[in-house]
Amino acid sequence: MLSYITWTVDPNLVTIGPATIRWYGLMWALGFFIGYGIESKIYKREGMTDQHMEKLFYFMMFGTVIGARIGHCFFYEANYYLSHLSEVLCVWKGGLSSHGGACGILIALWIFSKYVAKKNFIWVMDRIVVPVAFCGACIRFGNLMNHEIYGHATDVPWAFRFITNIHRWQNGAEPIFSAPSHPTQIYEVLYCLVTFAVVLFLYWRTNARKFEGFIYGVFLIGIFLTRFLLEFIKNSQEDFEDDMLLNIGQLLSLPLVIWAVYLLYKSIGEMRKSGGLRMTNE
Repeated sequence: MLSYITWTVDPNLVTIGPATIRWYGLMWALGFFIGYGIESKIYKREGMTDQHMEKLFYFMMFGTVIGARIGHCFFYEANYYLSHLSEVLCVWKGGLSSHGGACGILIALWIFSKYVAKKNFIWVMDRIVVPVAFCGACIRFGNLMNHEIYGHATDVPWAFRFITNIHRWQNGAEPIFSAPSHPTQIYEVLYCLVTFAVVLFLYWRTNARKFEGFIYGVFLIGIFLTRFLLEFIKNSQEDFEDDMLLNIGQLLSLPLVIWAVYLLYKSIGEMRKSGGLRMTNE
């Protein structure tokens, strides 16, 4: 006897007049709000000003949203958007890429580090990845509420059946359900939260922040190596990926994993020379 969960949550949280608040948008906002609070405490500890923090928020917000949208358009639907360039920034039409968001963040933070914070780029990354890991968990929870980006059919007892005609269902049609499938959104929420807990501990309770690239490297391994492996049980986002040995998500994750290995190799070498990783109350 198969056991599964039938997921019938409405992606729309509440409608007030002409305005609709969606779970996905709420989770993005929650991630940014809580992330801002976390990074503010980190920057205060580092002696940075409120002005630095405000500017960082705007760089992060625009870098994430613009990068995620452009990444989706050109990583997954390049043929369409190359012919419809005017629609690239129509974020309300849906379609955001976590890898595109990562690229947008990297570019925005490079500019921020060079022209605003006047700090080494890796220094900035070691500190920003703490709230970013939490934001990642919020975004994947939003994907769960949207009935999107789930995994292959499975007979595990925690399998979910998602509504595949979600927009028509919201307009009164009978729901059409997927086969019981891996709720990979939940898996991603969990690995983002575990990564968040690890990098938060490393920054706040150890001397890891003194070794440039260590916390950043741990974050990249926690997020993108896990993402690479998880893609083996996720459904392809686009049909053209079905015939690929590695899908787009995996191909985009590999360079980040390689970069993480380099950062960890370099920072661990410096750590050994300084007595290793240890607890601290500084």
